[in-house]
Amino acid sequence: MSGDALMFTSRRSTVESPWRRAGVALLVLAISFSGQAAEAGQRHAVASAHPLATRAGEDVLAAGGNAFDAAVAVAATLAVVEPFASGFGGGGFFLLHRASDGRDIVVDAREKAPLAATRDMYLDAQGKVDTRASLDGARAAAIPGLAAGLVHLQSRYGSRPLAELLLSAQRHAEEGYAADARFVAAAGWRASALEADALAGGAFLDGGKVPAVGFMIRQPALGSTIRAIAASGRDGFYRGPVAEAMVAGVAAAGGIWTLDDLANYDVVEREPQRIEYGTARIVTAPLPSSGGLVMTQVFHILACFDLRGLSPTDRVHLVVEAMRRGYHDRSRYMGDADFVTIPATLARREYGVARAASIDVARATPSAALDAAEPVRQGDNTTHFSVVDAQGNRVAATLSVNGPFGSAFVAGTSGVLLNNEMNDFSVAATGGNLYGLTGFSGNIIEPGKRPLSSMSPTFVEDARGVLVLGTPGGSRIISMVILGILEHLGSSTVDPERVVAVPRYHHQYLPDRIEFEPGQFGPDWVRALEGKGHVVVEGRRRWGNMQAVFVDAATGEATPASDPRGRAGVLF
Repeated sequence: MSGDALMFTSRRSTVESPWRRAGVALLVLAISFSGQAAEAGQRHAVASAHPLATRAGEDVLAAGGNAFDAAVAVAATLAVVEPFASGFGGGGFFLLHRASDGRDIVVDAREKAPLAATRDMYLDAQGKVDTRASLDGARAAAIPGLAAGLVHLQSRYGSRPLAELLLSAQRHAEEGYAADARFVAAAGWRASALEADALAGGAFLDGGKVPAVGFMIRQPALGSTIRAIAASGRDGFYRGPVAEAMVAGVAAAGGIWTLDDLANYDVVEREPQRIEYGTARIVTAPLPSSGGLVMTQVFHILACFDLRGLSPTDRVHLVVEAMRRGYHDRSRYMGDADFVTIPATLARREYGVARAASIDVARATPSAALDAAEPVRQGDNTTHFSVVDAQGNRVAATLSVNGPFGSAFVAGTSGVLLNNEMNDFSVAATGGNLYGLTGFSGNIIEPGKRPLSSMSPTFVEDARGVLVLGTPGGSRIISMVILGILEHLGSSTVDPERVVAVPRYHHQYLPDRIEFEPGQFGPDWVRALEGKGHVVVEGRRRWGNMQAVFVDAATGEATPASDPRGRAGVLF
């Protein structure tokens, strides 16, 4: 979910807030803007969340860089101009395809728990969860991975100097950029938390007040940190003066970071999750992103049914039942695979067949009839971008700081706004959570562990070509990507704009209900699903901000598409 831009393809897209339960009213902003669409016949394309980031990526491609170079430039620029959604104080996943050898790989730059973290660190003396402690301030922050991810991407896959790729981000940090409506809305959500930290308030508020659209946001201290990364690579962030400044700032505010936490942070390359569905091959993120394994189960279940021969609501019923079971296993089994043993059966087709056999095609299965699980927290202030180049390299990247503006805490003189990804762990065995997701002990806090995520950058390839897609949206990321894939594969014609615009519904096991976007489905649709025993709830706002690029197998033409929800400016 995390512009006058909302997500910009060689145009645009948006954020959705996970914080609706905080009781803040929905804000809908009608925004007009322009963006440069990909030209007919163009063999490269960039789709990102902000026009400045898209421009940075396009400039790198025009200068002879590859898609991996462009991804570094886009991600770094988003880290500056979308501080409410991503940042150098956050992390994410980069799904790569290298054309020279056909290799698909995931660069896991997800944040890690500090070495002093404990499973009970957010419980008070009565054993109750202190929710704010995992959301606001220095104690809420995990060790960031974005800087290490960008250096890894450039050094292993890129072709241009790191300093060149970081120049756009550095310039926008130092010279400033105009706050857009998304920035203003996000700052409004987090104004009190930003104001509580003098450095965060000084960077992102206007005299302690929420800035107006057009207010110039300048972050010279962050610009200096970007210069240090450009000059010294990984050591410019994880060792030396920047690291010392971050640790000192965190310690002064009661946090638990050490210099060893930063020095020991590591990026991990992981094999993607691969799914065969009909004649298509789906490649997506593996654990600690739950997206790949949940999607594996959903598509293995759906392969047991003839979706084309069903009525629209019967089809929705089966998709919902598949989601229910996939999210159920997310809650029971999934966590950081470096710490938790995940049952191998979950990815096997025969397991999906067995799960499909438990579905009643006429009646909803109550989630209460499935095994219960414990709660987990999951934020969704996130961003996504997709890049392809003329050589056939491609990147789908989903990045996050968790909540809007992360922890709303800037780490000393580094200028780095920190994440609140510690909130993505299961912080207690019982109790509610902000986003409704459930989880088991595999996602408890442990030193050096990565919290479970829903970020799901994805490639979908069939005889027609390859679709590169992803979206922000917290727990709904997985269902949105599933619906986008089904729309793409279920149509005889290729239309990326239709894929990113498809009406959305969602089920995540608990709470046991179908939620759908307002105004997207009629009363007959609702009644038909209620007649099957589903609880159906109309959401209060539309969600997601999908960014996609389709590359035609026959012509090589790259076509970007940007979610109309972003272009309409529906926020929080």
